[in-house]
Amino acid sequence: MVAWFRRLLGNRGERAAERFLSQQGFRILARGLRSRIGELDLVAVEGRQIVFVEVKTRAHHLAGHPVEAVDSAKQRKLTALALAYLKKHRLLNQSARFDVVAITWPESSEEPTIEHFRNAFEPTGRFQMFA
Repeated sequence: MVAWFRRLLGNRGERAAERFLSQQGFRILARGLRSRIGELDLVAVEGRQIVFVEVKTRAHHLAGHPVEAVDSAKQRKLTALALAYLKKHRLLNQSARFDVVAITWPESSEEPTIEHFRNAFEPTGRFQMFA
């Protein structure tokens, strides 16, 4: 897949995930937060819990289900990014979790299929966090 198309599909998926989560009662705090170590797709609040949401968008499942792309290396990176976010915003005492929103959006379709995986993984790596 061409890089520009992948970025376009990914951005489209993040916007769809943001709308979907907002409709489910989440309050979106940030989208596309980039740092030198990576990017947090969405940071949201559900109730009193901070939710770090990884959005994976695919046009089809030929290379596997979108959620399968959140492997252990990606989980370690997301854990480090989330910890940095919580430290920066002085939120280390807040309950937090990781969700994955898997979006399948075929080129021939106006609307995507959206699957929301709550508590998709536990914090991993050297800087584990959360109570």
